Amino acid sequence: MIVLSIDTCDSRGSVALLRDDSVVGMLLHETAVEYSSWLLPAVNEMLKDAALGLAEVDGYVAAAGPGSFTGVRVGLTTVKAWAEVYRKPVVAISRLEAFAVQVMASAEYAAAFVDAQRGQVFGAVYRREGDEFARIGEEMVIAPLKFVETAAELTNGLRIEWISPDASLIVNEASWKVREKRGETVAFCSPTLAGIIGRIGLRRLRAGKTTGALELDANYLRRSDAEIFWKGAAHGH
Repeated sequence: MIVLSIDTCDSRGSVALLRDDSVVGMLLHETAVEYSSWLLPAVNEMLKDAALGLAEVDGYVAAAGPGSFTGVRVGLTTVKAWAEVYRKPVVAISRLEAFAVQVMASAEYAAAFVDAQRGQVFGAVYRREGDEFARIGEEMVIAPLKFVETAAELTNGLRIEWISPDASLIVNEASWKVREKRGETVAFCSPTLAGIIGRIGLRRLRAGKTTGALELDANYLRRSDAEIFWKGAAHGH
């Protein structure tokens, strides 16, 4: 099975091409060029290197957030168009799940987080179920201090494996010192996720756990600046 996977959720995005479980092509977003201009040329270049066309891809996998409103929208709109034109299935994957699956194989609980800007993190807590992780509670946009406290509550105080590409956001918090005394650390993981979400998506494509193009929905967690400013103006703020 050939899978095309994209992550445009923050500036550290990527695209990947997988043939079964092997990543056969990948390009990183290592430029200030916006995704609306970068994404299609990057995908075309990657497919050309693999001597493939979009019609030969068996399914698409997209990171559905949380992240930048514009970045997520560009990625999902593009995937929707491909799915409708080529009649291929789509799977949407949370970036936080893609971080969580990178913890140690022995971990029962994983707390994944990433920089959300404005002094907050996007975070979620997961429990291992076989070869996958099931989320406990909701994904959240939250202050780092509160995320540490909330993760502890969701796991009833049990040991947590923490993972993030932005570890420094919580390790200086007072509440983190309690976890540190328990021997817990924050494992660093790469923010390059296209290959990882591609593998997660591949398993779901094979299991028939797909999303129709019309039902494909973004997970922003936070309202866009445009919406915030518009509503503020409408209420005289």
